[in-house]
Amino acid sequence: MYEPIKKPSPMMVRVVQVLEMIQDLIVISLCIGLFSFMVLEVREMFMSLLPPIQFRIVTADILFLLILVELFRLLIIYLQEKRVSIGVAVEVSIVSVLRELIVRGVLETNWTQVLAACAFLIVLGTLMVLRVWLPPTFEGIDPEQKVSERYRQHLVKDLTEINSKT
Repeated sequence: MYEPIKKPSPMMVRVVQVLEMIQDLIVISLCIGLFSFMVLEVREMFMSLLPPIQFRIVTADILFLLILVELFRLLIIYLQEKRVSIGVAVEVSIVSVLRELIVRGVLETNWTQVLAACAFLIVLGTLMVLRVWLPPTFEGIDPEQKVSERYRQHLVKDLTEINSKT
């Protein structure tokens, strides 16, 4: 089996840093584009509120905007913590499925599609419940605890610097 590198070379560290910076720039550009698209969707939603009001279109716009907000939140979490939040990803999936069912109408949708959507929602709900109870993965490394620990260390460091200045 492969063994991890004990001490990576400075060049390898630099290459990884550059690639992470490029990835961050891509995510930032996605955030800017998504935010711009959300502004356009809000404008479109308000335009659809003008008479005659079409409730199906208004409902679809509101639910679509909620999906965009959740995706934006997912990108922000990724930028802050360098990880994808499973909870937010599952929430986006749930809202997306429910939006499609509501917009199309449950009675107008084929029964096999409704059954498949119900099964998918059950799986997503189970994922949300199991995510809380399952032990951490990655050979004992819990990403949530790592992020919390990093935050605590950063907070202690900041407080120490403030106290040393006074």
